[in-house]
Parts: sequence; structure tokens; C-alpha cells
Amino acid sequence: MSEPSTITSRDNPLLARVRRLLGDPGASRRLGQVWLEGEHLCSALRQRQLPAAQALISETAWQGDSQLRELATWAAKTAVVSQAQFKALSGLESPASIGYLIDLPSAPALEASAPTVVLDRLQDAGNVGSILRSAAALGVRQVIALKGTAALWSPKVLRAGMGAHFALSLFDGAATELLDELQLPLVATSSHAPASLPDAALPRPCAWVFGHEGQGVAPALLARCALQLRIPQPGGEESLNVAAAAAICLYASAVSR
Repeated sequence: MSEPSTITSRDNPLLARVRRLLGDPGASRRLGQVWLEGEHLCSALRQRQLPAAQALISETAWQGDSQLRELATWAAKTAVVSQAQFKALSGLESPASIGYLIDLPSAPALEASAPTVVLDRLQDAGNVGSILRSAAALGVRQVIALKGTAALWSPKVLRAGMGAHFALSLFDGAATELLDELQLPLVATSSHAPASLPDAALPRPCAWVFGHEGQGVAPALLARCALQLRIPQPGGEESLNVAAAAAICLYASAVSR
């Protein structure tokens, strides 16, 4: 392994880059890099054998935590900062002691017939990350986030995704025209749909469409769906959180015959 560098200046360009990535959800698209904070995300990247361009680790962890030290040295470059500097960079309530800078993955090739999730203008980063996590767990291979959806590689979406990003092909800020390349039916939920999810014969594979938290799926996109289903709610609530609805729908697809 190469010897780590030590950063003492707050104005160091590397730290400035991390601050930009933390402070602006869309910065990853402009800078071409992504900040992964915390042992869980860094370990998830390594488990998938994906490259890390740069590791940042606190001096305390470097000197006293052999597991985090080994994780840091797996990156192409390693830099050590003080615990106070790392805390100043952190987007977490309880700051981690390690993070990776990775290059933003290049756009993948769309798989026309692969199980897919389409996100239509979802605003909440936690919802988006939770849906990615459910998608990765339940056999979805690709996620198309249409323009207006929270940036997939933003820090909050990454934290909520818990490593799911590295198991999926992701299309961030996509135009609706990309859906024309899919060769499988679109399926959406609607509280007004006459057919209910438990009674439906779900097409396999399909592309599940989940829409804006308040407005739902856009009417023009809903009209493209081959199937619209409602999720029964015997408790009488008006609607489910979109991430909860997505988990129910994706599980139904995973176990359908």
C-alpha cells in the first residue's frame, strides 16, 4: 500500500470538493464524483469490487481502528485528517470516521426487458433511497429516475440506499423518451384503479412506475401504463408513503407466478 498523505489545511482542494458534494445534491453530476460517507457504504462498494479513487479517514481511526485503516488503504489514494476536520465534513448526526470519493459511474446501457423501476418526480431523498434499497433486494435490475426526481447520487439518497446503488443500473435525470426503449409493460398504482394488487395477474417482467409524493404519477405517464392497480388499505388511510407502496408492489412482483 502507498503511504497516506496528511491534510491539515481546511482550504485543501480535496476537502473543498467534499464540501461541495455534501452541500449541493446535484454537484456529483457537475464534478463527476460522489462522496460516500461511513463504513457501511465504503464496505458495500468494496464488496462489489468497485473502485474508490480516494479515501479520507480521521487520524483517530487511522491510529486506533485496524479495520477502518485497512478499508481506507483499499482505495487508490488515502488521506488522513483530524477528527475535527472530518466532523466538519460530515453530513451525519454522528459523524463517521471514513469516507470514499468515487468517480461517478458512467451511464449504463438500458436493458429493454429487465425488471425496472421508474421514478417520476419523487422529491424526498429518503423515499428515493428506500425504493432503491427495495429494488435491489427484490430483483429489480435497473432504475430510471425521470427529470425532476431527487438526484440519485446525492448524499441523502446514498445514505438511504444503504449500498443498493452498487447493485443496480441507474439512469439519473432521464428524459421520458428513454421509456420508449423498454420492451415490457409499465405498471402503476392509483387509488382510483378498479383492480387491486392482490387480485391482479402481474406481468413478468414489468416496469413499476412510482410518482411524486403529493401528485402521484403524471397523467401522461399514467396513460402509458398497461396496468393500474390500487393497494387495498383496510385501515382506511387515504394513501401510503410512496416508499412503502413501492416495497409492497416489488414484493408482489417477486413472489408472483
